[in-house]
Amino acid sequence: MRITSVRSFLLSSPLPEPLRLPFWGGERTIVKRDAMLIRVETEHGLVGYGPGPASESAQQAIERVVAPFLEGKTLADPDALRILFLEGPARQHPEAIKPYCAVEIALYDALGKALGVPVSELLGGRVRDRIRVYGSAGMYQPAEGYAREAAQIAALGFPAYKMRPALGPEGDLEAVRLMREVVGPDVELMVDAHAWWRMGDRSYSWETVERLAQQMAEYRIAWLEEPWPPEDHESYRRLKEKNYVPLASGEHEPSEDSFLDLIHNNCVHYVQMDICCQGGYPTGRTLLSEIAREGLRFAFHSWGTALELIAAAHLGICWPETVVEWLEYPCYSNGGRPGMYPFPLAEEILREPLVVEKGDLVVPSEPGLGVTVNEDVIHRYPWIPGPWTWFRLDSPPQTLYVSSDHSVKWAGKS
Repeated sequence: MRITSVRSFLLSSPLPEPLRLPFWGGERTIVKRDAMLIRVETEHGLVGYGPGPASESAQQAIERVVAPFLEGKTLADPDALRILFLEGPARQHPEAIKPYCAVEIALYDALGKALGVPVSELLGGRVRDRIRVYGSAGMYQPAEGYAREAAQIAALGFPAYKMRPALGPEGDLEAVRLMREVVGPDVELMVDAHAWWRMGDRSYSWETVERLAQQMAEYRIAWLEEPWPPEDHESYRRLKEKNYVPLASGEHEPSEDSFLDLIHNNCVHYVQMDICCQGGYPTGRTLLSEIAREGLRFAFHSWGTALELIAAAHLGICWPETVVEWLEYPCYSNGGRPGMYPFPLAEEILREPLVVEKGDLVVPSEPGLGVTVNEDVIHRYPWIPGPWTWFRLDSPPQTLYVSSDHSVKWAGKS
């Protein structure tokens, strides 16, 4: 089966109005959400799809390096094609390796359709048909707002809720206290503290983070995520030794080696990775073997479309829940539902909605990824250049931009 076409489409879903979110050390602004849809076609008209990193640099790498390499090749063994790519074009274009791994998801989708098997069977074989999901929302808001949203997300059937505190130490603790009060003892609470090191001169000190970890332990949080800059593995290791609360990190790790350092140096309880922009299935398979060997847990970082969710889920169900425990399920306020903000593209990229039952995403057993992609989104959500979000800091005065590539901490400064 010969590959005839490899294309990538950058998409943007603008917010009706810029969303301005004040926090302890400044203000965050969100103006849109971006996505990439990858399309691989074979000689018999069979098409495979995958999500990709929503950046112009990734699209250029796919168009200039990945597509010319793949077009005309026989699609029989994605691993063999990747080895040829790494030994060939990647030597001169290392920046194309991660975009290639995103394209590989579409190759697996096409191959699964051709063979009549789901992608999970091509990745080692599914050991279950479901993966537990947590509702991820909770953008910077008053403590009472977090509590109200936690109750709403739990009422939708999610067994867990993740929020992003940025109210100052006392306000953050109060938010956790109120959330636990309203959801009761059975709903898991995840605290994503990525703002704590993004506040300039008001970023939390080691002593403040340790104190908050001790205090939040009283409310039995599932984990404390990214309380320090992601490269500060030593701080994670030190706090993990205290054993106050479980720690999670990984979405900003830039390479497989940095992930392995996080794993082998006993820095966290939960390792997180985004297959869309951090190395796709190859890196995921390597990391999961090491995570299982070290007795740690894995939780997918998934912060985009439904296509990203299902692509991750196919890998996750190849491992038992004792290794791959969670899949992040972003909750957007589409159709008036509780959530962060509207991102209709996230759902409209598929013709049918994903199935979530009793807190689990049910992974299709149909060939390929088992979903039908809606190519109408290519025309309905044209690309809008520029950053999707940025942080304005009070002290020192500066603006920090964030890209859609989660392995990059900052896209730039001004």
